[in-house]
Amino acid sequence: MAQGDDRRPKYQRIADELKQAVRAGEYGPGDRLPGENDLMAAHGVARMTARQALGVLQSEGLAEARKGAGVYVRSFRPLRRRGVPRLAREQWGTGRSVWNVDIEDRPLAVDQIEVTEEEAEDRIAAALGLPARALVCVRRRRFVLEGKPVLLATSSLPADLVAGSAITREDTGPGGIYARLAELGHEPTRFREEIRSRMPTAEEAERLALAAGVPVILVCRTARTRDGRIVEVDEMTLDSGSYVLEYDFDA
Repeated sequence: MAQGDDRRPKYQRIADELKQAVRAGEYGPGDRLPGENDLMAAHGVARMTARQALGVLQSEGLAEARKGAGVYVRSFRPLRRRGVPRLAREQWGTGRSVWNVDIEDRPLAVDQIEVTEEEAEDRIAAALGLPARALVCVRRRRFVLEGKPVLLATSSLPADLVAGSAITREDTGPGGIYARLAELGHEPTRFREEIRSRMPTAEEAERLALAAGVPVILVCRTARTRDGRIVEVDEMTLDSGSYVLEYDFDA
């Protein structure tokens, strides 16, 4: 298509040129991209158009704004969330965290954690097969990788099932929740995950430090025992710019 026939908005054309330059290696991870003034001069556009172009790269997770310094190519390497092997018993059953499959040799930290006992919301009670207003143990965590918040997770488990166990404490010990459930005689043998995407709430955007326009991925996982009882519902909110979801299984 000839330049004169390109009917895309100017900001989109500029954004595509910048993305192509990043992919070609003209701007590497951590490099500063041309600023608004540079783009205005180079393309003869208004400041708002230049700002929109840079905003496209930020919303797609390719760049990040640094206050007072400009917009830089994002150096963060996305996590590959390997949906099948991370939940295998050979993972948590041998004392390893399910997160180890995702992070490889990178440091993942839980910088916020809250463990409470409270009345289950109707949808959680229904998912766990509990009566309305039944008590559940709720574990809320925020996960941070290399200084970047990447995930919010809220696990709900029947309170009477986990009472007095390490699941009710901040540190659940080697292998995490699933290893402790196995010790209690409620080993998970089957998992189900439902995935969808939407724009974040204001609270989610703040807690995940999301740039404007970046959506979140929602993963709701249920853990089921061999006799069919659901023993955990885990609702996860992922920064879509920080994750690649990978599923590898036989036909």
